[in-house]
Amino acid sequence: TCFRLLCSLLLPALFLSGILCICLVVLLWGARLWIQRKKQLSSAGRDGKQPLLVAFFHPYCNAGGGGERVLWCAIRTLQKKYRNVTCVVYTGDRDATGEEIVEGAFRRFNIKLIHPVKFVFLEKRFLVEASLYPHFTLLGQSLGSVFLGWEALLKCVPDIYIDSMGYAFTIPLFKYLGGCRVGCYVHYPTISTDMLSVVRNQDTRFNNAAFITSSPLFSKFKLVYYYFFAFMYGLVGSCSDVVMVNSSWTLNHILSLWRTGACTSVVYPPCDVQTFLDIPLEVEKSTSEYSIVSIGQFRPEKDHPLQIRAFAKLLKEKRVGQQPSLKLILIGGCRNQQDEERVNNLKCLCEELGVSDDVIFRINIPFEELKRHLAEATIGLHTMWNEHFGIGVVECMAAGTVILAHNSGGPKLDIVVPHEGYVTGFLAEDEDSYAETMAYIFSLSPEKRLQIRENARRSVHRFSDQHFEDTFLLSVEPLFK
Repeated sequence: TCFRLLCSLLLPALFLSGILCICLVVLLWGARLWIQRKKQLSSAGRDGKQPLLVAFFHPYCNAGGGGERVLWCAIRTLQKKYRNVTCVVYTGDRDATGEEIVEGAFRRFNIKLIHPVKFVFLEKRFLVEASLYPHFTLLGQSLGSVFLGWEALLKCVPDIYIDSMGYAFTIPLFKYLGGCRVGCYVHYPTISTDMLSVVRNQDTRFNNAAFITSSPLFSKFKLVYYYFFAFMYGLVGSCSDVVMVNSSWTLNHILSLWRTGACTSVVYPPCDVQTFLDIPLEVEKSTSEYSIVSIGQFRPEKDHPLQIRAFAKLLKEKRVGQQPSLKLILIGGCRNQQDEERVNNLKCLCEELGVSDDVIFRINIPFEELKRHLAEATIGLHTMWNEHFGIGVVECMAAGTVILAHNSGGPKLDIVVPHEGYVTGFLAEDEDSYAETMAYIFSLSPEKRLQIRENARRSVHRFSDQHFEDTFLLSVEPLFK
């Protein structure tokens, strides 16, 4: 009787599931045919002289961070190499015109494009905002990116699609429905084995709340959720025809998750090292004030509170003795209201620690002002745990500051490494080690600091714009065949 009951329930359920699957396949196939027809109509009459559409998916192309520098350098590189290419940027920056965005790229990064760029302005960017998903943020943003990608695909069907901002879930959409050749530039894996270990070990981090770490049940549930998401992330990522990653650290994680070894290569981000190398490097002159400069967008993972706490500890313990006064200058971009609130919270932390007069915030500043601050600084400070690469770290080294970065990720594996056997900078991990290392750097003679700065400068040529252009073109070449 039980068997008959089970069969009477199971068979209709299987039949219904089969019907739904068939309907879904038919719907997707119909969508693909419709989009392909739309693409053929838009490209009718192409004889090889008509432009090839290369689209970059970058919803925050006006943000002014390192990822945006990669975007504009990549576009400029393609414009130099291919005459029959029209570059398209899918963006959600509807508060600025295309001309203003291009002008901003020149003002912030000193990048001048050769030809105009076509902008496709998206209305549903709010679907990828982290604030929309207080819980299950990774999954929410990834599903949101699919809807945003669908909007992009409906507005413009390109020949080549490159995700340049880490929205891997859009890749199968453009490949299988859009019929595009697809590539991606991965700045940071959406999920990594390090994130899994943080949850497994019940460590409290900005992306792993205390109420979860204190509960074995919640931690196990989140771990299952992370493993499921990692599986899905690997599935969509493996659809890529070309995969570019920005560092050895990112390479290791992407290879383990996507298993795309044959088409994956490291393409270091382009850093405008020459502009910073033009800053004269001399033995420091006696001064009444030393500055410590931090470069990085005001995002939680950059861990600006650690910088402020370490700086406060340095001042409190008077490790620098009777040396000149110190200033901490935090330079970064604010993308939205959440970033502005984060800056206000940092200012409150400064007041709480009694260092408000010694910490200066410089937000969304022009390139020339950034260059001036770096030219005057003694130490370049960077505190992000597992920073995927660290363009700001390279810029600090090229400008001639003594770099102090986190002992993890790109800085540890690729950047702050010995050059021809000589020290190029320093690494630290927590408030105490940052304060101690800053004190040590200030205790060195100006001549010793100059030697470290010179070593660092010699080591950064491998992160130049020219090196990026060469490796980028080599990597994307299969997409143009």
